[in-house]
Amino acid sequence: MSQNTINHLIHDRDARGHAQTGWLDSYHTFSFGSFYDPNRMGFRSLRVINDDRIAPAAGFPTHSHRDMEILTYVLEGAVEHKDSLGTGSVIRPGDAQIMSAGTGISHSEFNPSPTEALHLLQIWILPDQQELTPRYEQKTFPLEEKQGKLRLIAAKDGRNGAVIIHQDVDLYVSVLEHGDVVNYQVKPDRYAWLQIAQGIVNLNGEELRTGDGVQINGEEQLEISTNIGAEILLFDLA
Repeated sequence: MSQNTINHLIHDRDARGHAQTGWLDSYHTFSFGSFYDPNRMGFRSLRVINDDRIAPAAGFPTHSHRDMEILTYVLEGAVEHKDSLGTGSVIRPGDAQIMSAGTGISHSEFNPSPTEALHLLQIWILPDQQELTPRYEQKTFPLEEKQGKLRLIAAKDGRNGAVIIHQDVDLYVSVLEHGDVVNYQVKPDRYAWLQIAQGIVNLNGEELRTGDGVQINGEEQLEISTNIGAEILLFDLA
């Protein structure tokens, strides 16, 4: 179900695609794999938001990508990353990780814990040019920089310490507690996508829950608050 308001469209969490194997439980905001919805083919340059839960000691074996900006945002647990560039890293909550697939890159993602589940968002963004040189970047953003405020973690120009993304996109994250309010102005020539990663928020008086996404179609003043706590991602898009 999707709900229209004056300036935005709510993509209901219960309308997402769902795929489950023995070790992976995945919800797809946009069409992906066997899930196809012509009304959910992405938004602007944002193409994939997969909400993945990966069982202990399991993960994605080595596979390849090209011409895509791929971000991993960990909510719980940790993911061990290895790629054909020689990168070996562990990504944890608070980290921003991006892989520019460009002309081609292979990687694996694995939950190294024998006991703890891994919960992450896998985000794909179309790059502003094809055939880029593959690259990897990862940075850590302390909780206090996101608590009750929007923290830029990815941007084309890498400003304010953000990881660099090859697209005209600013990605902000925020961790909210009871009573917190954040405001954001979407400019007239811009678009935005709000993803509720965890918890419950109110957007301009409308309640949104974990897994909901909001497509913002132009100029709008956003007021985001919570009574119980939440974690959100806000994409400002060309």
